[in-house]
Amino acid sequence: MSTPTTTTYEKHTLNTKKKSQWLDVWKRLKKSRTAVIGLILILVFLMLALFAPFIADYEKDALGMNVKERLQSPSLTHWFGTDEFGRDIFARIVYGTRISLFVGIISVSIALSLGGTLGAIAGYYGGRIDNAIMRVLDVLLAIPTILLAITIVAALGASILNLMIAVGISNIPGFARVVRASVLSVKDQEYIESARAIGARDHTIILKHVLPNSMAPIVVFATLKVASAIMATSSLSFIGLGIQPPTPEWGNMLAGGRAYIRDHMYIVLSPGLAIVLTVLSLNLIGDGLRDALDPKLK
Repeated sequence: MSTPTTTTYEKHTLNTKKKSQWLDVWKRLKKSRTAVIGLILILVFLMLALFAPFIADYEKDALGMNVKERLQSPSLTHWFGTDEFGRDIFARIVYGTRISLFVGIISVSIALSLGGTLGAIAGYYGGRIDNAIMRVLDVLLAIPTILLAITIVAALGASILNLMIAVGISNIPGFARVVRASVLSVKDQEYIESARAIGARDHTIILKHVLPNSMAPIVVFATLKVASAIMATSSLSFIGLGIQPPTPEWGNMLAGGRAYIRDHMYIVLSPGLAIVLTVLSLNLIGDGLRDALDPKLK
């Protein structure tokens, strides 16, 4: 009867310790003013994305054309003005937030799941497996990320799904290298050796012991990569290989408004600021997490 009690106690102690560690991280993160500013900004964009149907009507304001109201300057009726088709720019920014955040998060999740798996296998087993995986990924890493994404989208066709796949695949090498380095730093620790000694299987050791203790750099890298993914999405949409009009997306809004930039600068100013503020907020959060998770700063 004593063994189950001891096991339950150890699990409770471990869970309590993990909670206290993340609570300490949150406390250190709150001390960073720039990180707090980043959190506030990204929360604003998340709220816009979640409550978009309550803020503006998609069919009427974001997609509906009204030639009589085209190219109107910002006013109380149209906060950010209207575009060349009379569509409300504020409504299109709000719904564009949904697409940009969704594509950024999903594409990074694809890169993290595939790249993280390859990196964990390479770092844990080493030897020929490590060499084979990393040499293949080095070939992909030699190709610029945006160029690789353009190639994949051009081959698969322009759509939201293909865009997420392209941006995700182009970020796999980076995640693999980060995860591999994290795994190498912990795989020879005593608790890993203890897990091997009691007969734990390799996949159990990787999932339950190696990766959870390697999460700090992975979380920071993933946060920064979401910002990069949003930039890549907007860039591909700007050149016509991403989200296609009339679907509201910040990149294609910039592409559509560039012809009117001299006389109606507000058309490109709003989506441009949305991209800048989103990417800035994610970078500020990433920098804050990096400092908060650094054990040297405790």
